[in-house]
Amino acid sequence: MISRKRSEELFTLAKTYFPGGVNSPVRAFRSVGGTPLFIKKGDGCMLTDEDGNTFVDFCLSWGPMILGHNSSIVREKVWETIQNGTSFGAPTALENELAELILNNNRFIEKLRFVSSGTEAVMSAVRLARGYTGRDKILKFEGCYHGHVDSLLVKAGSGLVTFGNSSSAGVPKGLVNDTIVVPLNRIDLVEEAFKQFPGEIAAIIIEPIPANNGLLQVSKEFLFCLQCKANAHGALLIFDEVISGFRVGFEGAAGLYDIKPDIITYGKIIGGGFPVGAYGASAEIMSKVSPDGDVYQAGTLSGNPVAMSAGIAALGECLKPGFYEQLDAKTQRFTESIENYAQQKNYPFRIFRIGSIFWLAFTRNDIRAAEEIDPDGMAYFKKLHAFLLNEGVYFGPSGYEVGFVSTAHNDEQLNKAADCISRGLDYIFAA
Repeated sequence: MISRKRSEELFTLAKTYFPGGVNSPVRAFRSVGGTPLFIKKGDGCMLTDEDGNTFVDFCLSWGPMILGHNSSIVREKVWETIQNGTSFGAPTALENELAELILNNNRFIEKLRFVSSGTEAVMSAVRLARGYTGRDKILKFEGCYHGHVDSLLVKAGSGLVTFGNSSSAGVPKGLVNDTIVVPLNRIDLVEEAFKQFPGEIAAIIIEPIPANNGLLQVSKEFLFCLQCKANAHGALLIFDEVISGFRVGFEGAAGLYDIKPDIITYGKIIGGGFPVGAYGASAEIMSKVSPDGDVYQAGTLSGNPVAMSAGIAALGECLKPGFYEQLDAKTQRFTESIENYAQQKNYPFRIFRIGSIFWLAFTRNDIRAAEEIDPDGMAYFKKLHAFLLNEGVYFGPSGYEVGFVSTAHNDEQLNKAADCISRGLDYIFAA
């Protein structure tokens, strides 16, 4: 067993400062048990905790570190920028540079606005959709997560097309009543929602690659139908690409499926490891945003120069020829080796994958909706997570979370991790 003595000491102290001892709930290890690891440093695909244990990391800060930790390319650009100061609350040339890099290589947006997180990007996109359409209601899908925005912290109610129920205390009922929750992959129920609330729905919002509640399977045809339904009923289509943006391709899922939503939100990779989000759309829709229009949104640290420089460095690497093809092939070799082993042993285990995003699932079935995830599989994941920590492999501490591969993972490290996971499956299913 690895030592967690120092992490235990730090966690005990942290609980006197923060709710649950953490600043984001999943970090508390409640789903997998034990003391959360306090990380001291990251380098490439490796993490080192405060007890000196090292791990091959597949969490990658929940996705942003597509180049791995402590990338010299990002670090040098940040260091160059920070010599001139850290924040001005005023425009800088770096904002222009990152925007130009993105817009010149993305067919789906014409203007964007930088913010400081994915949640802030989604919140702003929803407000923009409401302001642009003059409507209040938002249609979302069960199993898709869009950050801790009040009106989107909603789970499905009792009906197939229904107003949701708040999944968090402190969310006003009035906001929940403006959110309609529909099961994934049911275009018939999307149409029914528009019939029930004619002229009231401002936007459909979806993770085009749902990756916050497992890695759910959504077809290009379904996404295309959403675009058609939104257009037909005068609503907007919002793609929440906080995870998939710049991860499955430079243009994200919009580019992968060649579907043009009306608004796209970004986060994670766009900041190169720093807190950055963005939302973008056509010039016409973005003209509604203050100071050009009457949809207000502001932020002191929006377009922060240090964060902009990190994003410029990271996305510049993503634009290099073959970047995504090589990352996809590497991830495919890794996941297929584990899945082939599980099939040979006839284990109820699969790995779902899109690009360099993957999810470990204890099932033999396809999973297209959140309700199809077997809760009993979380008990298996808990055992696997503990086994892998002791073998030097780190995944996010929840069986509902996806994993990621970075350019910093090499074949030797991936082969080692694949062997550890395979042995972990033996350990679980032999018990």
